[in-house]
Amino acid sequence: KEMSLLHKEALVKAKIDSYCKTGAAEGGVTGAGGFLMSLADFPILIAIKIKLLYEVAALYGYDASDFRERLYILHIFQLAFSSKTGSQKVLAQMENWEEKLFLLPENSEQFDWQTFHQEYRDYIVLPKLAQLLPVVGAAVGAVANYQLIKKLGKTAMMCYRMRELKFDNGAIR
Repeated sequence: KEMSLLHKEALVKAKIDSYCKTGAAEGGVTGAGGFLMSLADFPILIAIKIKLLYEVAALYGYDASDFRERLYILHIFQLAFSSKTGSQKVLAQMENWEEKLFLLPENSEQFDWQTFHQEYRDYIVLPKLAQLLPVVGAAVGAVANYQLIKKLGKTAMMCYRMRELKFDNGAIR
């Protein structure tokens, strides 16, 4: 919490870069392994992305062990991988997050898991199907995973900036 935003973001960028490389390696290996290994890519990639978001939250000074902070992480995930209409809805839910904390669900049963799953699935289906192709699957998997993690990292940075920076009549305070 005591670090400057500039210092936090330098650490976050380094973390994102590290996770992009890890995801690319994982996508390349599972893509090269054919259909059966590519089936393992989906859960492994989700785990990598969620772990990245937990570490980004920690670098910005937020405690991911708090359920409501984990909801914020899910909203970041949803924002990064939703349609334009879906992302606008999610962004509206995330604005003024601290003021909305008391309105948030207290457990995971109240979260809209179906919409979350459908938006994510629809977003990644084409690159992940291309990863199943023989010969090119490794390259497609590496590039797709790298780009998906990079997009998630950038989205996370913007979401935490939104929380860190307060705006009064268009000016940052």
